[in-house]
Amino acid sequence: MKTLLPFLALYRRHIWRLALGVVLAVVTLLASIGLLTLSGWFLAASSLAGVAGLYSFNYMLPAAGVRGAAITRTAARYFERLVSHDGTFRVLEHLRVFTFSRLMPLSPAGLTAFRKGDLLNRLVADVDTLDHLYLRIISPLIGAMAVILAVTVGLSWLDWQLAVTLGGLLLLTLLLLPPIFYRMGRPAGIALTRLRAQYRSQLTSWLHSQAELKLYGAAPRFRAELDKTETDWQQAQRAQASLGGLSQALLLMITGLTVVLMLWLSASGVGRDTQPGALIALFVFCALAAFEALAPVGGAFLHLGQVMASAKRVSQIVSQQPAVEFPTSMPPVAQGAKLSLRDVNFTWQGGRNVLQGISLDVAPCEHIALLGRTGCGKSTLLQLLTRAWDPDAGEIALNGQPLKSWDEASLRAVTSVVTQRVHLFSSTLRENLRLASADSSDEQMAAVLRQVGLEALLNNDQGLNAWLGEGGRQLSGGELRRLGLARALLHGGSLLLLDEPTEGLDAETEQQILQLLRQVAQDKTLVMVTHRLQGLSHFDKICIMDNGCITEQGNHAELISKQGRYWYFHQQFAL
Repeated sequence: MKTLLPFLALYRRHIWRLALGVVLAVVTLLASIGLLTLSGWFLAASSLAGVAGLYSFNYMLPAAGVRGAAITRTAARYFERLVSHDGTFRVLEHLRVFTFSRLMPLSPAGLTAFRKGDLLNRLVADVDTLDHLYLRIISPLIGAMAVILAVTVGLSWLDWQLAVTLGGLLLLTLLLLPPIFYRMGRPAGIALTRLRAQYRSQLTSWLHSQAELKLYGAAPRFRAELDKTETDWQQAQRAQASLGGLSQALLLMITGLTVVLMLWLSASGVGRDTQPGALIALFVFCALAAFEALAPVGGAFLHLGQVMASAKRVSQIVSQQPAVEFPTSMPPVAQGAKLSLRDVNFTWQGGRNVLQGISLDVAPCEHIALLGRTGCGKSTLLQLLTRAWDPDAGEIALNGQPLKSWDEASLRAVTSVVTQRVHLFSSTLRENLRLASADSSDEQMAAVLRQVGLEALLNNDQGLNAWLGEGGRQLSGGELRRLGLARALLHGGSLLLLDEPTEGLDAETEQQILQLLRQVAQDKTLVMVTHRLQGLSHFDKICIMDNGCITEQGNHAELISKQGRYWYFHQQFAL
């Protein structure tokens, strides 16, 4: 139960709305009990009065009570649904924002252990499951307790022994059924949560990997695994549904036995009245109606295992401490972008040394290329410059200030990053550009697109409203790279970090992208990661990396004259 405490604390923000929902639920239950109890007594009393009692029996007052209870039940039920669901949706909104706000600082270091589909499932499906906590557990449980108390006190005015007997049976049922069915339903609930996440993750992978699966003949095997997970999921659902039916059947049996008991006890007398007559119907129908208030409770605790499993999955994310923490403010710094790295070391969590003793100075507006084979630490060094991680030893300074002293907003404002894989959202061209600068006008966006040679995207009726679709599939590789560069220019950071900007492009497109970079980054500090030799003669400095170290650095002419590793690369791989 400790797993639920952090999420219960979030309910305090909407405590009055949720409390009003519980009060309305109690009013609805009491109105339902009053309606059935009064109706049963009224019909029995009317039958006993017969024609002879037509003028002596007060028909009007009970009839008005029945109508009043019916109207109260209808109105209370409507407003209870309205208030409870509104409160639940507000709690879910708050919970999603809370979860996402804890998720973002963890990226990327704290999220490497999770698959993207699993993260999405935790953020959406597992958070949605937590609404059962109020609607199916807290509200019905409090409502049942209030009903037991109200029925016991109300009936005690007529016969306290019968009232205590009925109240005791109701309380005993409430105390026994939920723990029993929680224990019985917990394995199925945990399995449901696990299998749901597994199935959605597998389904997402299957949908996104259709081409590769068919190409290599792995589609039938992958589909068989998906079908097996679906079968296991359905079995868990059947197990929970069977337990739900069992709880309702058991509650129905207890209700029937209690009704028979109340009929037998009340027949011998109610209070001092040895001929109770219609009061027998009152106690019998009250018992029948009161047990209806317990109907949601037994089944609700079947979902508690699922709720706790979902809460544990969400807690695995939100309880983590970010690997990198930013200060809330920082001292003023100079304009531009000057980098300084001193004896920087970095080791992955698995224990592999990635960077060892990296020292490098980058002057404002200087263009630097990091060259080396795959896995030598180039991209990791770039990520350290954005504080995705902090180095294990050494120091990185930007404009004379340690990178750790920069607040996140200031660091993001001065840094523009173009990753190796440019991601486009399934939205319009305008919205994909506004990610870089939300305040940019249409004119600024159009100017940047023309600057990077994408004016063709504007030469249609839709212009910036053109729909790019998921991943921008109608765009070529070169257009995707240019669009990523357009975002960086629109963002306007003075430090431009590029990770393999020409990877996968043909030689002609590569030359165009590199020429474009020289033009648009003249007044910016540029650090580019690459393992290709094209266009490096135009860079101010080239750093050769191997096994996490910078083995050579200098401009193109200097490195060629040394006839070192860079010269060897040119001899072997230059076109």
